[in-house]
Amino acid sequence: MSIAKPKMRPIRLPNGLKSDVRTQFGALCYRIRNDKVQVLLVTSRGTGRWIVPKGWPIDGATPVEAALREAWEEAGVEGKVTGNALGIYSYVKRDDGEHLPCVVAVFPVRVKRLADTYPEAKERRRKWLSLKKAATLLDEPELRQILQGFDPRGAAQ
Repeated sequence: MSIAKPKMRPIRLPNGLKSDVRTQFGALCYRIRNDKVQVLLVTSRGTGRWIVPKGWPIDGATPVEAALREAWEEAGVEGKVTGNALGIYSYVKRDDGEHLPCVVAVFPVRVKRLADTYPEAKERRRKWLSLKKAATLLDEPELRQILQGFDPRGAAQ
């Protein structure tokens, strides 16, 4: 028996108001070195916390396309999504004095190349880490759980 893979459709935002949306799409950027999985974390612009690249939905783009765009803009990642969403985590985004509750759907992105020049290169740091080390640096417990259960080595690459 096979499971049908749902077709992702572009998102249409009501009146183009992104501030009404509390869903984000993120990229768990990874590579495999010496049969070990490594993930790429970036720092947030505001607090300097370690995070995965993520951002708001993009009008006319699928969730996968939005996650790939964030991976490019925030980390200079050129890669490919290698599966369905790994899970969802929640956090509170601080934006102009507001506290916005958000949920983030996280997609696995196999990194093909890291660019030296990318849109937010001067605003963020990026670092390759083991899954275990990366999980200790993340503030969000649900995102740590996603990392702890992540192993793409058996999946089709």
